[in-house]
Amino acid sequence: METTMATKFVAWEVPTLETLKGSKAYILREKLNNGGQMNREEKDWLTENVNSNTYFKSAVPLQGWRFDFSDVLRTFLVCQYGRWTEYKATDKTGLRRYLYGRIDNIVELEK
Repeated sequence: METTMATKFVAWEVPTLETLKGSKAYILREKLNNGGQMNREEKDWLTENVNSNTYFKSAVPLQGWRFDFSDVLRTFLVCQYGRWTEYKATDKTGLRRYLYGRIDNIVELEK
């Protein structure tokens, strides 16, 4: 099953998708579309970028384009300092590397 490379999410003019071919998001989405597997560096990068952007929960925004990675992300509940928070991540290791401080509990939610 091939996922769409990216979708435009803004109303104004943006660079063409072809101009973003050298970006990390484009390269990773293309690799996943072709059946490739992510290495640890890519998993950590994706987990950080999905959780640190303010536009989407399961995608990476880049110059007006939305690179969706919902097919490889999993949902986790994390208890830190007595508070539960929901995160999207590739795996628990990537999530632990993204978060700071003591983690009391991590629970993966079923789809």
